[in-house]
Amino acid sequence: MAYKISDSCVACGTCIDECPVEAISAGDIYVIDSSKCIDCGTCAGVCPSEAIAPEA
Repeated sequence: MAYKISDSCVACGTCIDECPVEAISAGDIYVIDSSKCIDCGTCAGVCPSEAIAPEA
């Protein structure tokens, strides 16, 4: 199960530097490539907007 970034994302860039598999892409709202995500949760732990959560 991959993580997903919600509309609460403020595109601060914090999560991109933390992802060990470079699964996050920049944009107005960042996106996690579910095929690359290893479900480690590192991105969710550093997100100041709490915009990242496990996909349901």
